[in-house]
Amino acid sequence: MKKAVGWLLLSLLIIFMGSLIAFLVQTNFTAVKVKEVKIASEDGKILSAFLFIPKGVSAENPAPAVLTMHGYINSKETQSGFNIEFARRGYVVLAMDMAGHGYSEQVKGGVANPARGADTGLLYLASLPFVDKNNIAVEGHSMGGWSVLSAAGKYPELVKTVILEGSSSETYGAPKVTAESGFNFAVVFSKYDEFSQLMWGVKIPSDIVKTEKLKTAFGVTEDVVVGKLYGSFENESARKLYIPNCTHPGDHLSKEAIGYAIEFLQNSITPPKFIDPNDQIWPWKEFGTLLGLIGGIMFMMSYGVCMLKTGYFSSLAGKPVVFQTKNTILDKIAWWIGFALITSIPAITFFKFQQPGGRSPAPTSFWPQSLTIGFARWATFNALIAICLFVVWHFIYHRKIGGNLSTYGLITDVQNKKFSLKQLWKAFAFAVCIVFATHIVLSMVQWAFKVDFRWWVIALKPMDFSRFLIFLRYLPPFAFFAFVNALVLNGQLKAKQFKSESVSTISWMISSALANCLGIAILVILQVGKLYTTQTLFFPTQSLLGIVAYQFVFLTALSGVISSFFYRRTGSIYVGAFINSLFITWYIVAGQAIQFAS
Repeated sequence: MKKAVGWLLLSLLIIFMGSLIAFLVQTNFTAVKVKEVKIASEDGKILSAFLFIPKGVSAENPAPAVLTMHGYINSKETQSGFNIEFARRGYVVLAMDMAGHGYSEQVKGGVANPARGADTGLLYLASLPFVDKNNIAVEGHSMGGWSVLSAAGKYPELVKTVILEGSSSETYGAPKVTAESGFNFAVVFSKYDEFSQLMWGVKIPSDIVKTEKLKTAFGVTEDVVVGKLYGSFENESARKLYIPNCTHPGDHLSKEAIGYAIEFLQNSITPPKFIDPNDQIWPWKEFGTLLGLIGGIMFMMSYGVCMLKTGYFSSLAGKPVVFQTKNTILDKIAWWIGFALITSIPAITFFKFQQPGGRSPAPTSFWPQSLTIGFARWATFNALIAICLFVVWHFIYHRKIGGNLSTYGLITDVQNKKFSLKQLWKAFAFAVCIVFATHIVLSMVQWAFKVDFRWWVIALKPMDFSRFLIFLRYLPPFAFFAFVNALVLNGQLKAKQFKSESVSTISWMISSALANCLGIAILVILQVGKLYTTQTLFFPTQSLLGIVAYQFVFLTALSGVISSFFYRRTGSIYVGAFINSLFITWYIVAGQAIQFAS
């Protein structure tokens, strides 16, 4: 028990230290005040944002300001690099959750609404008494770029500078930009951006220089020259194209991409405090929230071990029953065939099952997150395939080496070797306690430090009540997947047993993590590998889901770790499966956009 408590305390220390580091960097070591604000849209929906206020800013000493907005299926925290660096230089920053994202409600028209809440944010920012209304910029990434450009088109008198990061004009409602548009205009579009076809109509991202849209915006007929200043900052006609060496989501993890935005902003609107664009501290915030994420995972697992040693839950503890194999060549071949099937089928079906016919599912009032519907469909069909293969494998091979309810981990009362509904309920209650405690810790971190657990596009956010209700609706398909996955990982694909329980547990966790994620990881490697070698995608029609797959490498690997970790301690699949059911659904629902507009 002492060892488990020690790991629990260490996890809390890591969470605290990581969150403190992230807080200090986000506030520029308390030189910037960061507070959450709620803004009502025209149709009465509540939009969420972080307001960054540098010290010394007041109605008597107003400062220039920047409205920032993230891209599709992200949140305001994704823009941290930009928000932190702009605020360090003395700009007031309003970092918005796009409508339907993060903690913002969906506005009328949904994602088809051109401004997606950015127009409301712009009016709010301009209304603040400590903001210099003659010096306001907007910056947006991807769909956020379309949104802030739409807001600038709606209220051109309020905007002096527009910076598009991995974005474009004249896309999904964004207005046309010409040489006569009354604002300074920068385009930061990465050399390996996955959305060049969608945004600029070119297969090769660097061919953006040849597009008529960009030439029109820059007022030229020849190809646009990267890094050349067109027009003038003095009369707000400045135009500049930057092409950093990164991908579309890589804009948020690139000092080069963020540095270009800083450079153009400081040149177009004089900063209260000039800092060289290459002087950036935001990576330390990423490091801090990564520590928080690692600590959060450690907390969930170590808290679980502690709970298993309490009086009520101690009856869940048990040892797994292994197959009666002799480690022959046939046994090894069978194991590797099972591994190959488990890791390859989810990857092969990743795009097809989510988008049958090449289209994303339509959101409904019951299931308002369209991408999550696709994830649920993929998870459900893969679970059905896995069950079929499991049954076939049982009769062909596993029945001969002792495959039964005990070896498959399907009994709930391991100590008495029987199935008990009371023990099943206890396993569920145990999982609820573990996941709920983790949610409480994360909620406290967000309340105290205004940060969450994340690294880059991998993010775990607390759920508000509206998201919790959505969570309950999506729980069944992900629970079905989690249980079947636990069965095939621990009941079928049992890793090697060692004399040391610690070594056996680590071996099983690694084996399960790789079985779950390797196929999807290879899919990502193929997509990104070709992108970096040819500037084109291996799966050219899957720009979005190809990026979403990054998160599923993490999520499937972690679910494998959790499943085997608790299987080794309980001898049954139920505790790990219940925890994964709750955690996977929480992670996905909290991080996805609500597309349905009520």
